[in-house]
Amino acid sequence: MRELIPSILKLLATLALGSTVFLTATAQSSDENSGVAIFAGGCFWCVESDFDHVPGVLETTSGYIGGSTANPSYESVTRGNSGHREAVEIRFDPQVVSYAELVEVFWRSVDPTDGGGQFCDRGYSYTTAIFALDREQAAIASKSKAALETSGKLKAEIATTVEPAGTFYAAEGYHQDYYERNSLRYKWYRFSCGRDARIRELWGQEAHRGIERPG
Repeated sequence: MRELIPSILKLLATLALGSTVFLTATAQSSDENSGVAIFAGGCFWCVESDFDHVPGVLETTSGYIGGSTANPSYESVTRGNSGHREAVEIRFDPQVVSYAELVEVFWRSVDPTDGGGQFCDRGYSYTTAIFALDREQAAIASKSKAALETSGKLKAEIATTVEPAGTFYAAEGYHQDYYERNSLRYKWYRFSCGRDARIRELWGQEAHRGIERPG
């Protein structure tokens, strides 16, 4: 169904944090004017659409991360053969929005209690995760998750994991900006999948907080 546009293989740098190893790719690293965050939140079309409407976000790219095979295709990811999740790489302006703030937006745009997928999309490739690019991001995400767990806001255990980011592979070209290029199909998919209804049920007034125009 989808054809992969292979991303350039990225230079891997290994940083040990106890038993945790961060594999930070060159294209993922921030420069003086921007930072990078990577979130897996189910369907990457939806995550891309949401974060494109967060002030301070400069660019979003749908793709795959977390598996062991190089250059995965959509078919291999959704079949579960590659071990990857659908995810979105988010480039942002840290003068406008911080990484910590993006993590808070992420929580309120997904169902963190669902360990089997997201909404109507089931299977490992649609499960949620925060992929930390370095120790600082890992610490911020872990602290945020711990605070959420003790807050009592959610009535079930948080299934979302915080993991070191390996190589991020950009998805096939027709997935990028899908919500804009195929808006009617996208809106019907998002509505029929029950994504926003479940987020509102779960988060109440905090649903989609930080997103100017969710969906």
